[in-house]
Amino acid sequence: MSAGRILIIEDNMDTYELVRFILEKNGYETFLAMNGRDGVNAAVKQKPDLIIMDLSMPEMDGWTATRLIKGNVQTSSIPLIALTAHALPSDRKRAFDAGCDEYITKPMDLLELLDTVSHWMRKGLTRPEA
Repeated sequence: MSAGRILIIEDNMDTYELVRFILEKNGYETFLAMNGRDGVNAAVKQKPDLIIMDLSMPEMDGWTATRLIKGNVQTSSIPLIALTAHALPSDRKRAFDAGCDEYITKPMDLLELLDTVSHWMRKGLTRPEA
């Protein structure tokens, strides 16, 4: 049985493979969207338990995709973690203003990622269904 379903919205395959590996090793089921536009569509269609979002991507950036996901009643309650190389305080504020629930910078600490995912998955279990 899966510990939860996680949508990873990430255009860098090396980052995706690392995140996928560590999450699947810990019992999570993962699936990929390679840009913000596909990520928004996957969130609506797949209804994941949690989303990990890169912020710099082609076609639609993560800030815009986050606003669309959080602005849609079907997906607004899904916990969303920004995973980004944007490390400035203004980038962090912009991510939270867009609707991110958490913010992790690259290069990531894998234990921090797992702890953060676990925290939001537990918290997300009590979210109301849309």
